[in-house]
Amino acid sequence: MVKLKLRRVGKKKQPYYRLVAADSRCAPSGRFIENLGHYDPHTDPPTLTFKEDRIREWLSNGAMPTESVERLLVLAGIKERPEYPAQPAAKEPEAPKAETE
Repeated sequence: MVKLKLRRVGKKKQPYYRLVAADSRCAPSGRFIENLGHYDPHTDPPTLTFKEDRIREWLSNGAMPTESVERLLVLAGIKERPEYPAQPAAKEPEAPKAETE
């Protein structure tokens, strides 16, 4: 399966990330199929530069983004925020009933 994931590059304590399409069995900083953009968290605001057309093509072909990549794609406006089903409200435990004699 192909995943869209962040690949860490840069100097020590100055991370810089590349968005890549890679086989899910490869290491995060290992082999990749295609470079799809980059993300620099140290600028103000963080720099997001993505190849939108290539990312959309990978997503339409079944590539799965990691959680962090999905958040970045939502920030960049490439992907819509996922809709999660509403969770039922948690029931409060009932207080034990006192026995009357």
